[in-house]
Amino acid sequence: MTPPMLGQLEVTPWHWGGFILCVLFFLSLDLGVFHRRAHVVKFKEALAWTSLWVTLSFGFGLFLAPTAVEGWTRQETVEFITGYIIEISLSMDNVFVIALIFTYFRVPSQYQHRVLFWGIVGALIMRGVMIGAGAALVQRFQWTLYLFGAFLLVTGLRMLFVSDEGVDPEKNPVLRLARRCAPVTADFEGQHFTSRINDRFALTPLALVLLVVETTDLVFALDSIPAIFAVTDQPFIIFTSNVFAILGLRSLYFVLAGMIDYFRYLKVGLSIVLAFIGVKMLLSPHGHEEKWFQVEIPTNISLLVVASIIFTSVVFSVFVTRSEKRSDKQPPEKPKPEENKQSPEEINLPGNYDVDGKD
Repeated sequence: MTPPMLGQLEVTPWHWGGFILCVLFFLSLDLGVFHRRAHVVKFKEALAWTSLWVTLSFGFGLFLAPTAVEGWTRQETVEFITGYIIEISLSMDNVFVIALIFTYFRVPSQYQHRVLFWGIVGALIMRGVMIGAGAALVQRFQWTLYLFGAFLLVTGLRMLFVSDEGVDPEKNPVLRLARRCAPVTADFEGQHFTSRINDRFALTPLALVLLVVETTDLVFALDSIPAIFAVTDQPFIIFTSNVFAILGLRSLYFVLAGMIDYFRYLKVGLSIVLAFIGVKMLLSPHGHEEKWFQVEIPTNISLLVVASIIFTSVVFSVFVTRSEKRSDKQPPEKPKPEENKQSPEEINLPGNYDVDGKD
């Protein structure tokens, strides 16, 4: 049986090159102009950057891509937006893990943006390689989509029912290898990743943090990249939606890092999303003739389901957290004073009656 043809998108090397050049331009503008000097990123600044990246993402999917790419229809737009929402949702879980890593290493706030910047550059390279390899694998062996679906289903169920062991960077094998290969300075050397100890090359603690962040993103990519193959098999849509989600990760971190308590049930929502996507991939005929147990879930339905699950988990988390904080702020009830209870012998009845009822 021959595999089905991919969509009729006419993506040329000019599209790939132009998009990558635009990404490199924005990254250089970010580091070379807006964040040349290390400073603490405040909430309002992070919120403005997050809004900008979300606007650019939707602007690309709704206006730029349909105009510039031949064959880009409403279906491709829905696939791009669905993939973007899946990736940005899974990135939110990554944000909270990064916050725990920064806390563990006690990274000063003014250096956190630099770690995230270079971490994202590494993430873009790694994900680009993984997307290319995944797309080639799916085109050659389409049955791997069912393996992806089973993997996502198991991952979602494991997230839902297995307790989280927390973050322990000391167990990271890359971190152990780096410490064996090079000495590490005792303290941070500003925003530098390398230094010198007795004229020898040395790493700084900031470099170790970067390594842990990179390996953490690699682990998260093992979930997110197979998930988007449930939405589309177009490498250009997969890559662009991933890139926009990753580019917004830095500013999203500074927006959400201080509100971890308000997203306590987000992991539950993400686990349900992964399980749903896994089931979708397992039930889909993937372009072949449908059998009695198979069903093709439309992309717009998937978009609605994923967005509803994430929205519900966030709203429920905020509601529960605010209710708990309100109850904590209420002053404790004062104990009521005990009433002076009199025994029957002490009650003065009208008419000077005694307890026996005699005058």
